[in-house]
Amino acid sequence: MTKDWPRRLVLVGAGKMGGAMAAGWLEGGLSPASLTIIEPNPSDAVVALARARGVALNPPAPAAPDALALAIKPQALDAVAPAIRPLAGEGTLVISVLAGKTVADLRGRLPQARAVVRAMPNTPAAIGRGVTAAFASAEVTAEQRRWTENLLSAVGAFDWLDREEAIDAVTAISGGGPAYVFALTEALAAAAEKLGLPPDLAMKLARGTVEGAGELMRREPGTPPAVLRANVTSPGGTTAAALAVLHADDGLHALMARAARAAHAQAGKMAG
Repeated sequence: MTKDWPRRLVLVGAGKMGGAMAAGWLEGGLSPASLTIIEPNPSDAVVALARARGVALNPPAPAAPDALALAIKPQALDAVAPAIRPLAGEGTLVISVLAGKTVADLRGRLPQARAVVRAMPNTPAAIGRGVTAAFASAEVTAEQRRWTENLLSAVGAFDWLDREEAIDAVTAISGGGPAYVFALTEALAAAAEKLGLPPDLAMKLARGTVEGAGELMRREPGTPPAVLRANVTSPGGTTAAALAVLHADDGLHALMARAARAAHAQAGKMAG
């Protein structure tokens, strides 16, 4: 069955996230002739992608699109908005992956915009393993929702949200989540060094452990993480001793909750 794509799609911002989305769309079946990329400082990878696939990159006057995807830095919105305002007409679907920028914020910069989707993907989108959740304003049509689903599921798993406020929670969990996992890997390697292992081996063990555990969860989607954890834990054993520390009142759960609250609060501060 042929996917329902927008006939004309303009992507503004082709950094790591925007570039990953563009590659995923093309791999998923979007016609290169349908896509235009606007990126003042394109990476070599984006230039190569545009040349290889025949995608328009920074044309002088892009035609008004059916969908306008915004993947710039949130703090760049004010500077970029005047240049892209003509691309956001009353019939254009605006899809934003800008953390913290609300539907009202976007409409304030793009006054003609009516149909707006706020989405929060994460960086594993670069390998087609991202997770994205999105909120659609009431003006988004059924067809535009199908466009959104196809565009965002092309880079990983996708879910709709029924409240815009939930986007900040998604940002705090899956949006920043890869960084938390990388930080855990660093911490595990540092702990290994403190136990006397050489740095190279410490990092090899830490990375391999995180990669393997993630792959195990992927291959057993019906098994809760708590069960997988219990499968590794023998009563009175070494893992149980470590988990007693991690599960203390001030341990990993409390630390992760504080981290997520900090990210959630920061997302709120970025609105406006």
